[in-house]
Amino acid sequence: MHFDHPELDRRTLLRAGLGAAAVAVVGSELALPAAARAAPGADLDWIIACDEWAARPPADPLSVSAIPTNKIIVHHMAFPNVTDYSEEHAKQLARDCQDLHMDGNGWSDTGQHFTVSRGGHVLEGRHGSLDRLREGDRQMVAAHCPGENGRAIGIENEGTYVTETPPEELLDGLVRLCTAICRQYGLHAHDIFGHWGFRATLCPGAMFYREFPALRRAVCHKLGTKLGDVPARRWPDIWRFVGGPVVRVAQELLTFRGYTVPATGVFDAATVAAVQDWQARNGIPVDVDATLTAPTWETLAPELDQKSSGIPVAAAQSMLASKGYAEVTATGEYDHATRTAVKDLQRLHGLPPTGKISTTTWCALVGGVVRESFRKH
Repeated sequence: MHFDHPELDRRTLLRAGLGAAAVAVVGSELALPAAARAAPGADLDWIIACDEWAARPPADPLSVSAIPTNKIIVHHMAFPNVTDYSEEHAKQLARDCQDLHMDGNGWSDTGQHFTVSRGGHVLEGRHGSLDRLREGDRQMVAAHCPGENGRAIGIENEGTYVTETPPEELLDGLVRLCTAICRQYGLHAHDIFGHWGFRATLCPGAMFYREFPALRRAVCHKLGTKLGDVPARRWPDIWRFVGGPVVRVAQELLTFRGYTVPATGVFDAATVAAVQDWQARNGIPVDVDATLTAPTWETLAPELDQKSSGIPVAAAQSMLASKGYAEVTATGEYDHATRTAVKDLQRLHGLPPTGKISTTTWCALVGGVVRESFRKH
């Protein structure tokens, strides 16, 4: 499993100057600031609520985030790829997951907001998540991804997808859930990300991740979003509260630009200072939390081709390797294996397979979303 305690999120959000990051839940009564509500009457009865799968009560009071939800993070559960697709199995899965999180990890409740079984059954995870989805105002503070627990809806998907593709039933259930979340929280299909964009982990699995362009297209279609309303690029908004391979790439690109930043994947003080200095020097609004905004990424990442070499090529190679392109090694030389992997990545995201890393290809490479991936393939 790939979760961390939600207290980190509450503490860091307060430090970030975002005001009260969470409010306590007492029973089912929620004390929330005024916020825009989702349209009433949404049919969410197909989601199996905590009481329907016999969830244990939380061990401690849970909290509601006081900042807006801005994305969905998709996980795989690292559980066996079973062939029992029944609703009863899905309910047992939810109980097993809660037991693991509460008894094994010492958490207050299930770590994720929602769970999708291999049979496509959708279940509430953390208590209160379904009520909050109905309201569409704020989310429960969860425990699925440090730094994102108060602003990202976490979805766990039963199974392990490093080398296997999720079944159609699961993908159909995930599309339905993501569509409902987007409608209720005012999100878009281009706000769907994988866990490894914000954490050092194999989750959601390389084979599952290959399904993300199709997942986003399906959600986009159900939402009725026009292609022109999709941004050209939606970069991963990594900030000083997250870590992992994407942070490491940013550090390597900062090093290429002349900064002394260890490429550890840990968003340390040196990285914060370098990001903010780069923003200031390039006329980009300086973000208090060193968020890599779109202009930050787009000025930082150099376009690469077969004549390129050195740190940025090695950074791209490391990211390709982490996304399942095992034949690519971080040599810093733009070799045949690298070009072949880049072409495959481009085809996956609907980009012309040039083998060159343009700004748009960089966006797809680091886990972002590009408009071309929403075109019919």
